[in-house]
Amino acid sequence: MEGLLINSDQFRLPGKKQLYQSASTWSVVAVDVTESPIERQKKQRGYYSGKKKRHTLKAQVLVNQATGQIICTAFGKGRVHDFHLFKLHRLPMLPEQLCLADKGYQGIAKLHLCSCTATKKPRQGKLSKAERQQNRNLARLRVVAEPVNRQLKIFWILAERYRNRRKRFGLRFNLIAAIVNFELALSA
Repeated sequence: MEGLLINSDQFRLPGKKQLYQSASTWSVVAVDVTESPIERQKKQRGYYSGKKKRHTLKAQVLVNQATGQIICTAFGKGRVHDFHLFKLHRLPMLPEQLCLADKGYQGIAKLHLCSCTATKKPRQGKLSKAERQQNRNLARLRVVAEPVNRQLKIFWILAERYRNRRKRFGLRFNLIAAIVNFELALSA
């Protein structure tokens, strides 16, 4: 089945190049990370996620805010921080594209000026009412990435323990993301 999906032109993600070429189409994007658990191996330290308290593989998803379409993905081991994964894969975003991210992407404004992240509460302090309201408004805009993660996790290969070769995880994740995009296009 994998071979048929790979050969079909309908089951492909737009990709990084498309993101750079058509900035007007992707004016607002949301970025989020999802993790898939894996079995423990001999060299397991790099795969241990402190966030999930188990061994995982991370997948970063870039989603069009208007349509919910998955644009491109990036992958890493469970130990890699969300923002570090973003920096490693260097998504080619134009300055006029607005990037919405969660608190795991603090510091993204240094790399991409037109980006928004939630304000963190200072140590032993509180957020003002304006900051809390701004965080709520940002969450309403950024929430489009969470249902996409849920749609991806409907497929058990991503939700349950991934027991296949780790080298093929990216390929399988991209195929599942393309299937989700295809279903989204059919329902629209």
